[in-house]
Amino acid sequence: MFYHTHEVWRLIHCGSITLGGNSKLKIYGKLSCKSGKRMKNENRVFFANEAEATNAGYRPCGHCMREKYKLWKKK
Repeated sequence: MFYHTHEVWRLIHCGSITLGGNSKLKIYGKLSCKSGKRMKNENRVFFANEAEATNAGYRPCGHCMREKYKLWKKK
């Protein structure tokens, strides 16, 4: 979903957005992830929770969500 910048900040602040993702790579992770912060703005997507991200076909980040990434990789 497309959000304006001020709307994204409001949703993050109120807890409606908890994860960010890369639409090109289909990876999601924590908003504080250093890898995620380096991605291009046009590739950014946001999710309310992990279920929303995985249902959209995204996988966990190997840096900020290491344990969940390992479990995903074993599948």
